[in-house]
Amino acid sequence: MRISQKGLYALEAMIMLARHYQQGGAVKIRDIAAEEQLPEKFLEIILIELKNARLVGSTRGARGGYQLRRHPSEIHLGEIIRLIDGPLAPFGDAAQLRDLMDKDARHRALYKVFLDVRDAVAAVLDNTSVSDIAGLAAAPDSGKQLRKQKANLEPESPPNGRPQSEQGRGRILTLTAP
Repeated sequence: MRISQKGLYALEAMIMLARHYQQGGAVKIRDIAAEEQLPEKFLEIILIELKNARLVGSTRGARGGYQLRRHPSEIHLGEIIRLIDGPLAPFGDAAQLRDLMDKDARHRALYKVFLDVRDAVAAVLDNTSVSDIAGLAAAPDSGKQLRKQKANLEPESPPNGRPQSEQGRGRILTLTAP
């Protein structure tokens, strides 16, 4: 699975908006950009896409800006990634993989592996809300479950020897399974 820089910026902006959700009111683009260290012009484009998808709303005027349209616990990472970067599967979406499995019996097992990877990634992303990532109040076991799911997806020793959280911003994020 690949997440573009645009996808990462969208996730970071949504998580920041989740942190400000309880305070009410809109957050200005320049404040989001400054707090998350994102390019303001690129962020404008991303927020328009999120607004068109009805994930965020905007308010005009001196107190204007952007805010989440739903509670942070109701917005999941998979929804954001699919909106910005498209399907989660290595070869299109799950329907395309199932179609390949039906049409190409010789490589069915290979496509099944790709479908299993897609399903595992989708399960994690579709069950992780921006509220979970933003560190907002959650069910007692949700953090433990998220850590367990994350541990199952991360390689034990990253190629460059640093944990994924310390690898910095790249152009594309690639998640790998052991």
